[in-house]
Amino acid sequence: QVQLVESGGGLVQPGCSLRLSCASSGFTFSSYAMNWYRQAPGKERELVAAISSGESTNYADSVKGRFTISRDNAKNTVYLQMNSLKPEDTAVYYCNADHQGKGYWGQGTQVTVSS
Repeated sequence: QVQLVESGGGLVQPGCSLRLSCASSGFTFSSYAMNWYRQAPGKERELVAAISSGESTNYADSVKGRFTISRDNAKNTVYLQMNSLKPEDTAVYYCNADHQGKGYWGQGTQVTVSS
């Protein structure tokens, strides 16, 4: 049974940091590209950061220089370190696993940036 479980979300003030985690099971984690998406109210889901099985990374322009994606294949976990958070980063953040067209999703974790 495939599971992706996000954690680490919460309410923070602008300029603060959060680290999201996505613990995975039920598939060969090391073979999958792992992605973080987010969806703000009234907006479409967007790709925030991606890390390939070979640990190449890509970021949305809006988060470059502030967010860092990483993975620990020994723990089947992908992380998203979010620094210098802004109110516009407020969204539900979803973990996604992708391999040759087969994809899995987590349930999401809420991140709210507000003073």
